[in-house]
Amino acid sequence: MIFISEIVLQVKIAEQAEKRLPIDPGNFNHIEVWCSIQSILGAAGNVSKILWPQLKESKERGAQLRELLGIDKNNIIADRKFRNHFEHYDDRIEKWFDIQSTGPYIDLAFNPFKPTPWEIPKFYHRAYNQVDRILTFRNESLDLKEVLKNLHEIKMKCSAYTIL
Repeated sequence: MIFISEIVLQVKIAEQAEKRLPIDPGNFNHIEVWCSIQSILGAAGNVSKILWPQLKESKERGAQLRELLGIDKNNIIADRKFRNHFEHYDDRIEKWFDIQSTGPYIDLAFNPFKPTPWEIPKFYHRAYNQVDRILTFRNESLDLKEVLKNLHEIKMKCSAYTIL
């Protein structure tokens, strides 16, 4: 039950962070947006680690929890790729410049799907479209609405076992 309580806590953290994400493209605090995105990714990653643990000796625990809660093994929360992009950003920077030592480096961009003529979208590192709530990391995209929806569904499945 402690794992289920932790799942609920992490989902609440993500939901609180979601409330701080603005929709109005002309009215937002850049730092607050990235803080909220990282909070959502971190909380989703923590839920993922509980339900899909990496350690061999913990895999059975994860399978039992997923079965108990009725969570599909292919749930979007299982994939920690985007959380890893943000958590290990230092490694991503180093690898980028090992491979590509010249060219534009555009980071922390907003509305990357509507580039101006002088911008080259493939050079966006971290980008966010606050209208569609799409997060991009170097041409890979993640729909934050889908992540948050799945987190909420997981929290609801925990309701039979804990007080929300």
